[in-house]
Amino acid sequence: MANPIQFLSQVRSEVGKITWPTRRETVLTTVMVLVMAMLTAIFFSFVDWVIGFGVTAMFM
Repeated sequence: MANPIQFLSQVRSEVGKITWPTRRETVLTTVMVLVMAMLTAIFFSFVDWVIGFGVTAMFM
């Protein structure tokens, strides 16, 4: 990496070869991630509630 200008030229060339996702693909995968995050949060909230209920019942 002796020549920064040559390096930047090569980087620009490589970036041009990238196949970028379409807007539709980006929106779809974003929605999928948000849905999975919500489902995971709901699942762990339920598990936390069940464990809390069990521990409370055990010590009463």
